[in-house]
Amino acid sequence: MSIQDRHKENAAKPSVALAEHHQELSRLTLIAAALNRSVGLDAALDTTLVHVAELFGLETGWIWLLDEKTGHAYLAAAHNLPPALSDNPVKMTGSCYCLDTFHSGQMDGAANLNTITCSRLKGLTDGTLGLRHHASVPLFARDGEHLGILNVASRDWRQVSKDELDLLHTVGDLLSIAVERARLYDRSVELGAVQERNRLAREIHDTLAQTLSALALQLETLDVLLDVQTEHQQLKPIVTRSLDLARKGLEDARRSVLDLRAAPLQGRSLAEALRALAQQQSQFSGRQIGFESIDADRPLPTRIEAGIYRIAQEALTNAINHTQGSQINLALTVTPEKLSLTVDDNGCGIEPDATVDASRFGLKGIQERVRLLGGEMGLESYPQSGTSLHVVVPLEE
Repeated sequence: MSIQDRHKENAAKPSVALAEHHQELSRLTLIAAALNRSVGLDAALDTTLVHVAELFGLETGWIWLLDEKTGHAYLAAAHNLPPALSDNPVKMTGSCYCLDTFHSGQMDGAANLNTITCSRLKGLTDGTLGLRHHASVPLFARDGEHLGILNVASRDWRQVSKDELDLLHTVGDLLSIAVERARLYDRSVELGAVQERNRLAREIHDTLAQTLSALALQLETLDVLLDVQTEHQQLKPIVTRSLDLARKGLEDARRSVLDLRAAPLQGRSLAEALRALAQQQSQFSGRQIGFESIDADRPLPTRIEAGIYRIAQEALTNAINHTQGSQINLALTVTPEKLSLTVDDNGCGIEPDATVDASRFGLKGIQERVRLLGGEMGLESYPQSGTSLHVVVPLEE
């Protein structure tokens, strides 16, 4: 190689390094923009994983977050998981080596972003796409609170350079800030919802409940007077009916106040609320009602939690009132992409033409709730073969 060629080669090296540095900054800008675009985390985390995979030439990645209330880890986002994990959601639940290391406080910074053998893939041969190792990026809040872990993986894992480790750590810092911000927003929304429920409860108590109490008192007085003045006996059935309606209205108002002050999901995850619902309905109906869940203790949007709870409530009521079965099973599965709820029974089933008529078995309300959540509902039922209701609701924005 001539001296002139060597000079050209040396001159080209800074240009290549500058281009690589520019590409890294562009990726970081895209990641920061994705995380700042919305207070909701789902889409932002997914976009971040895609950019991280492209930035480091990796194939897959996933993010664990710790639930604020329970401290349990849940899969918040995943990109290009191998079939061995994506087709078996239960494989992505429970503890693992990197989570245990994180919980123990031994994963404190970028220096720890080294090759880790994935314990979830250990022992598997099919559907792994050759993935065996990943790097773990710890996520911490500004006060040192443990938030979660960013895992990135490649089929042929290579040694990560110091610059790449620092870059990964920067991505982890951006993710941590986004998680903190989203949780602060959720707390403000929850506080606002509690205050609004209490305001409505006071309003109902001070207006409707007191009005109905006065009405009931007046009707009771009128009922006594009608017993004395027998010439008005023809009005007694009307007064009696009015009294019954007033008492029922008062009972409904009081029930509404209790519901507003203590919503079924308040202070509980969706899985906990559904488990309590199954136990309550089992005691009330005398049926065996089982409940199982996969990764369902993770936090969910309030509208989805409330909607799914009411769907399960209505589906259980239908199964108890119409199927005549002895066993009912609820199953709830949550992944970063979707939520699935299944309600099965071993009852008498529904005629094929009846499955289309949603109004006959209270399915119309369920269909409407599913539609409002942007989900899909399926119903399988045949005479004497039981009924299976399946609801799928997307979680990604």
